[in-house]
Amino acid sequence: MRSGRSGRPRDGRAVSPVVGKTLEIGVVVLYIGLLSTTLYGGVVPDFRSTAGDELADRTLAGATQEIEDAVPPGSMTAVDVRRRVELPRTVRGEPYHVRTDDRTLVLDHPDPNVGTETTLAVPAAVVRVEGSWSSTAEAFVVVERTDAGLVVRLARGEAS
Repeated sequence: MRSGRSGRPRDGRAVSPVVGKTLEIGVVVLYIGLLSTTLYGGVVPDFRSTAGDELADRTLAGATQEIEDAVPPGSMTAVDVRRRVELPRTVRGEPYHVRTDDRTLVLDHPDPNVGTETTLAVPAAVVRVEGSWSSTAEAFVVVERTDAGLVVRLARGEAS
């Protein structure tokens, strides 16, 4: 073993624990960085989109049921139905809109991966389904009789 001028051996043993711990810390930091990138770059956003799409499906199914239940069975001479519909304020953290497309109910969301539509099963006496809801306002379904038949309207705010 060689010794330096001070008489101490120069075999480098004092440096190896520091280098070893530094390498261990580097490996852990690299692992955490890769794990975070993998989760937040792919797995977590995909999961949020899937969960948001499922919530959109349930929201639209509930709204469809409320609309179908608001239409009275048979043909009545006087119809005046106003019913409040409960909607979640957000889907995947964003407000959304529900609109009609003839007899189809459509949920429009800012995220293109979240959205759904369903066909309304309303009686033949219903001649028209119209209107839209926003998740940021109170939602009502209004059913009125006209000369042509029943009109179902999605109304925002106060039902009128």
